[in-house]
Amino acid sequence: MKLIAVTDDRQSVKAIAEKIIAIKDVIDYVQIREKSKSVLEIVSLIEYLLNNGVKKEKIIINDRLDVALCMDIPTVHLPEHSLPVKMVKKCVPQMRVGCSVHSFEKAKEAEANGADYILYGHCFETKSKQGLAPNGIEPLFQMKKELSIPVYAIGGITLETLPSIKEVGADGVAIMSSIFATDEPYSITKTFSEAIHHEK
Repeated sequence: MKLIAVTDDRQSVKAIAEKIIAIKDVIDYVQIREKSKSVLEIVSLIEYLLNNGVKKEKIIINDRLDVALCMDIPTVHLPEHSLPVKMVKKCVPQMRVGCSVHSFEKAKEAEANGADYILYGHCFETKSKQGLAPNGIEPLFQMKKELSIPVYAIGGITLETLPSIKEVGADGVAIMSSIFATDEPYSITKTFSEAIHHEK
């Protein structure tokens, strides 16, 4: 299983950068999801990360294909209402493209359109989607049975809910609040990493 840290768009560029640098050795990827930041701020953040030992292969840019291309970041993640996966793969075939989905049907469609992986959620109740009922983990079973691309789970993933995600055979988990809302990102991320890689 892979561990993806997803930024929470609630902190300064400096604060986010420091947290990512602190956890860079215990995560597989970090998704830069800073919707309220300007392009210049996102570029500054990525430059700072690259200059401080974060490998570009570990960085995923949310939505901003332009930034990914200009910064030579190999992976872009498309929200459900972003650019069509098929269009991005046609224009930039070498780009690794991930896609957010909220149902099995959308996951199947994303794979057919050329997505390299999907991020399914939200699996459990989460503060970032307050008031929205979770989609549950049942669709993950179907996705793992019928899709050939990696399937990652997001939304309300905690140390308590992690075992059920492992049970369905997801290829990894994406975690936001547990990592970025804490003052001790390294220790919690290391705990997650150990829990993910610990065999039953």
